[in-house]
This record gives sequence, C-alpha cells and structure tokens, in this order.
Amino acid sequence: QVQLAESGGGRVQAGDSLTVSCAASGGTISVYTMGWFRLAPGKEREFVAAIPLIGLYTHYTDSVKGRFTISRDNAKNTVYLQMNDLKPEDTAVYYCAACRTTQLAVTSSQADDYQYWGQGTQVTVSS
Repeated sequence: QVQLAESGGGRVQAGDSLTVSCAASGGTISVYTMGWFRLAPGKEREFVAAIPLIGLYTHYTDSVKGRFTISRDNAKNTVYLQMNDLKPEDTAVYYCAACRTTQLAVTSSQADDYQYWGQGTQVTVSS
C-alpha cells in the first residue's frame, strides 16, 4: 500500500508560480496513474491533472490548461504539479492521488478511480 505526502503549498500573490510535490512511500509510483485534485471552501472536490504510467499523455481540467504542468519522477517516487500564473480561484487544498493500473497511457479524472490519497497541502492565492 502506497502512502502519499504532499508538500510545497503556501500563500502567494496572483500571477505567481508555485510547485507542489507528492512523495510516495511504501511502494513505487511506477505502477500508478497519478492525479491531483483540489478542494476549495464551499465547493466540491475538483479534478486538476493526471499523468499516466507513460508520462507523455497528461490530462488537465480546462481551467488550468496552459498554466499547470503535472510531471513524475519515478526514480524519486515523486509527482509534481507546477502552477504558473496563479489566480485567486486556484485557492484550495491540493491532494495527490494514486490509481493502480496496468494501462500505460490511460488517465482518469474520476476521484473514485483513485485508491490512495495524501493529506493535502493548502495553496492560497491573494489578489
């Protein structure tokens, strides 16, 4: 069973950049599709980005396309979410999640497909 731990959250100004990380332990992320979700106050959990076993075929929600980049480093057992041109509406707790799979290029935006979750890291963007 893999454990996930997010880090790198913080408080930034609109237009700033921030990278959050997700370090895995107890297993290798190389057999998991990895995803990022976020939860803002008063809103439902939202899919942000996902990266399959083959890192080329990433998937993003429309509101972050062109601003956010998900990447993975299997050797470091870590997934990253680089966030550029941050907006106040990006304010949320960001969660890393892992989906066990044998499919090399498939991602999922459905939270129910992910078996393991981290505790989250807060990102606050002020205007």
